[in-house]
Amino acid sequence: MMVSRLVAVIISRSIPAGYRAGPCAGPEEHLSPNFRDRLVNQEPRNILVLDFGQLGDVVLSLPALSAIRGRFPQARITVAGGSATASVVEMSGAANLTLPIDRVSLRDGPKLHSLARLARLVGDVRRARYDLVIDLHSLSESNLLGYLSGAPARLFAQRGGRSLDFLATMRAPWEDRDKHLVDRYLEALTPLGVADAPRVPHLRTRREDDEAVQRMLQERGAAGVQPLVGLFPGASLPQKRWPLERFAEVASRLEHNDGARVVLFLGPEEIAMARQVRAAFSTAAMVLDGLTLSQLASAAARLALLISNDTGPMHLAAAVGTPVLLLLGAAVRGPYWFGPVGEHHRTITRPALLQITAAEVYSVAYSMLHAVGRDPRRLAQNA
Repeated sequence: MMVSRLVAVIISRSIPAGYRAGPCAGPEEHLSPNFRDRLVNQEPRNILVLDFGQLGDVVLSLPALSAIRGRFPQARITVAGGSATASVVEMSGAANLTLPIDRVSLRDGPKLHSLARLARLVGDVRRARYDLVIDLHSLSESNLLGYLSGAPARLFAQRGGRSLDFLATMRAPWEDRDKHLVDRYLEALTPLGVADAPRVPHLRTRREDDEAVQRMLQERGAAGVQPLVGLFPGASLPQKRWPLERFAEVASRLEHNDGARVVLFLGPEEIAMARQVRAAFSTAAMVLDGLTLSQLASAAARLALLISNDTGPMHLAAAVGTPVLLLLGAAVRGPYWFGPVGEHHRTITRPALLQITAAEVYSVAYSMLHAVGRDPRRLAQNA
């Protein structure tokens, strides 16, 4: 709290006298003529994109990052965000550089230390001399960083109740919370002339990660033609976790009925349940834990199907082209706003996760595995 208050004081003193708070002005009102001319001619030279969010948020922002690269192909693009942002953006190839920032430790760490780190961060950003800053998530603190960057043009997504829109120089449309998150990110770019951009996130795996995952699978005897079906039984919140024993029941059916080899993924948040997970599944099921994000992407790319709770890794799997079956315990009206984007994914939604049965999940999984043109054994042989 102290850090936030001190930063607010710094910002209030740095805003020019007479600066009008309220809805930001249109792009023509605050841009210098030179920058306006360069923008029209697609020539911003140095762009900073602020992309703070959890893993799933960052994956869903990839179409927007690709659209920025397509709009300004000659620009030097730096993407700033958390550790997940850096890893995902590096795999996407959408930026020249990444700038990892641990926003949580800045917020929750020792106050004087956090202030010193914040001052160094602002200094580094200012010295980079960005001429355009785009804030896709538009948190108040990231808006402040965008303002302090000194960039003459600043475009912030307008998200009611958490954005400092008056610090921007270009007017983005108000966030439409009835739209999918991918489309919200893309709509924030409309002042830059971005329209009709592809909306499916894509990631490329890295050769060194593919080789490391291949060795892991060979060590566990999974280098044959059995289709690999991944399960992600964890989630950030208990209410997002489908019962472990139902995952185990689905796994048993897949093993016995479809000859599948089950791969269980455990992230840092699931380490505490590792022993319980191993006890619930057959000895044939293999557990992959301790993977980096890029290794997780490589492992996911080898799956015929991933069955998952509402987690960031399921977005990662979808982005490398793996069909995802998402289990969602929430009453959803209209499109699922944060689900995987693409043709081969399915979502089972109920007001509560406990209402989703193992039989129902297996039935949908079976149909996905045996869809026309997606025979799981052929997929495994071609992997």
